Amino acid sequence: MTVRMMVLNGGSSSGKSGIVRCLQAVLPEPWLAFGVDSFVEALPAAMQDSDAGIEFKPDGDIAVGPVFRQLDAAWVQGIVAMCRAGARVIVDDVFLGGAGSQQRWRDAVGDLEVLWVGVRCDAQVAAGRELARGDRVTGMAALQAAIVHEGVKYDVEVDTTHTESVDCARTIARHLT
Repeated sequence: MTVRMMVLNGGSSSGKSGIVRCLQAVLPEPWLAFGVDSFVEALPAAMQDSDAGIEFKPDGDIAVGPVFRQLDAAWVQGIVAMCRAGARVIVDDVFLGGAGSQQRWRDAVGDLEVLWVGVRCDAQVAAGRELARGDRVTGMAALQAAIVHEGVKYDVEVDTTHTESVDCARTIARHLT
């Protein structure tokens, strides 16, 4: 079977988005990219900081409500449908529920061939990137650095603590052949 989907999982500011852009540059075929950040940005403003939607807590924690979960499930199904229709897709996600978050993707993809990629980064390095970005709630990166990987099974893992995004992308690309 041919891999039609890559799912990159890592905490906030771990370097997933940079790796995705590099993957799109180094892979010979076109791959679409969809990230959980874009999904969150697509939500109506009323769902930001609401019990039904998504709430970013002052300590960096994130809580999601039932309407968010319903829309997220539809988003996942839509991405899977694109892959089944012939597109190649890279997903940039944050598995806040660890293995449970991966399982929701596994249930959705069924027999679709997926490359599972863990993107790790030292919590202090990710926290420094978070501070430099200025567009994240302080504390998210440190809180997520380890929990997003709990119980998750990967085909390949990269660590962006001291490795450039393009080198991580090349490592991942070697697992597609």
